[in-house]
Amino acid sequence: MNFYSPPLHEMLFAMKEHGGLDAVLAQVGNEEVTDDLVEAILEEASRFASDVLAPINARGDTQGCRWNNGVVTTADGFRHAYSGFCDSGWNGMPSGTEFGGQGMPTLVSTAVLEMWKASNMAFSLCQMLTLGAVEAITHHGSEELRQRYLPAMIEGRWTGTMNITEPQAGSDLAAIRTKAIRDGDHYRISGTKIFITWGEHDMAENIIHLVLARLPDAPPGVKGISLFVCPKFLVNADGSLGERNDLVCASIEHKIGIHGSATAVMSFGEGPGAIGWLVGEPHKGLACMFTMMNHARLNVGLEGVAISDRAYQKARQFALDRVQGKTLGREGASNATIIGHPDVRRMLMDMKARVEAMRALAYYTAGQMDRAHGHEDPSTRQKAQTLVDLLIPVVKGWCTDNALGITSDGVQIHGGMGFIEETGASQHMRDARITTIYEGTTGIQANDLIGRKLTRDGGAAMKELIATMQADVESLRAAGAAEDAMLEGIALAVGNGLRALTEASDWLLAASPRDAAAGAVPYLRLCGTVIAGWLTARAAQVATLRLARGDADAAFLNAKRITAHHYAMHVLTGADALRDTVLHGASTTLGLTDAQF
Repeated sequence: MNFYSPPLHEMLFAMKEHGGLDAVLAQVGNEEVTDDLVEAILEEASRFASDVLAPINARGDTQGCRWNNGVVTTADGFRHAYSGFCDSGWNGMPSGTEFGGQGMPTLVSTAVLEMWKASNMAFSLCQMLTLGAVEAITHHGSEELRQRYLPAMIEGRWTGTMNITEPQAGSDLAAIRTKAIRDGDHYRISGTKIFITWGEHDMAENIIHLVLARLPDAPPGVKGISLFVCPKFLVNADGSLGERNDLVCASIEHKIGIHGSATAVMSFGEGPGAIGWLVGEPHKGLACMFTMMNHARLNVGLEGVAISDRAYQKARQFALDRVQGKTLGREGASNATIIGHPDVRRMLMDMKARVEAMRALAYYTAGQMDRAHGHEDPSTRQKAQTLVDLLIPVVKGWCTDNALGITSDGVQIHGGMGFIEETGASQHMRDARITTIYEGTTGIQANDLIGRKLTRDGGAAMKELIATMQADVESLRAAGAAEDAMLEGIALAVGNGLRALTEASDWLLAASPRDAAAGAVPYLRLCGTVIAGWLTARAAQVATLRLARGDADAAFLNAKRITAHHYAMHVLTGADALRDTVLHGASTTLGLTDAQF
């Protein structure tokens, strides 16, 4: 039930061919990160994910977190796993070396993070929130705040949270009411925050809350929000823990999934006010929070990849083991398993093809992040950052959107057994459901894509990406013309998808804001479908070239070609429908009056 084996071979392929690992490792600052070191890191992470985190995943789901008078107790095994996680140095792997991190490239840490998320998504959320808080303090905190909090947070002795949402506000940050009043060299904070992931727990000795609040002179709206660091226990000058701050976990939520992660209602200032320190400039808190948004949204998109792969592995093993019914083409076999049924194979191929496409997109974006951060050429850095900005809402929105269908197919392959909790198939579907909501819903990602990323430069970034993809299609078509019908078919499908994407992009650039918004989510799905299709086509071409050279990894490479072809025939074929929805769907979406719903 708890089996999970990270697909290291597939991950390394994606890192090299999609993320551009060799180029990333050649950048200044990465000289000590060799191919051998990367493989060793992945192998060690694989063992920890498989042997430590995966076995307690179901326990986290069934036991959940328990709240009693403000104290939250995690599921059995979580504290021990977290201690080993930090002792092994995993918590600080993506962080900078200045305060004790390992400074690994984003591409390398992305592959490792996928393992944590696949083996135990609820557990992995603690590190994800801590890393987000670390990033915000690193970029915007004073030197005093960085020295006081970052070493212990990067080490994992203290964890971090992001306190954003309030009961009356939801995603409308302009409606935030939490107050911060100056009191000497610090502030007194009062208010209530909801949906605070790992807001209270028993795994670390301190929890460092980042809190959005308003100063008394704050202008209205999002321009009046400031950011504060507010620890559970105050920190003495020598780094030891002092008295308990005036904040409490009022309750934890009862959720569809991720039961192993406490989602807290946090109450600040029931007494004199929780003590906090300003991070960054007054009224600039939202900008400070957005510093970590690209990484946070990439990581949530990666949750979609990870939980989908976990569901695929479980469904594949069940299909290989389950003996049931007669199998077409295998008549007479007394031990034929359901993997022989064409429809089961269709679902498995859909899961496999989509997971590989999602991973390709996530790793490609991670590699571009590394270029934007560390390439020696400023123009290359800027070009990479522009591409990252364009792709982040697609990674987050499309990968998590896909995860809902993939994990549902995992249950379907199990049949009636999938509907039974003991098999564990349903946990993946329930855990995946939050991913389309975390860090901005799919609709928010889509509005960001069309309202900021597509239109800010008149569509120039998207057009440049389409031109790059089109050039690769021509190369693929030429290779297919050399009597390779599979490559030719893939090239045809990607080319058709690019036409659909071009037409939808042009239409959105000319449409009214309301009509464009009505087609935003279908457009995001179109972007993900086509861009990931381009990446899988490139993978097929690489596999073909390696096979022609006599590569010994023939089985893997042949599977790569067939999987890319399946994606072209079963997923890319939906590009025209998505384009048509963007172009012609607004009139019905906006057609009814409110009373007619």
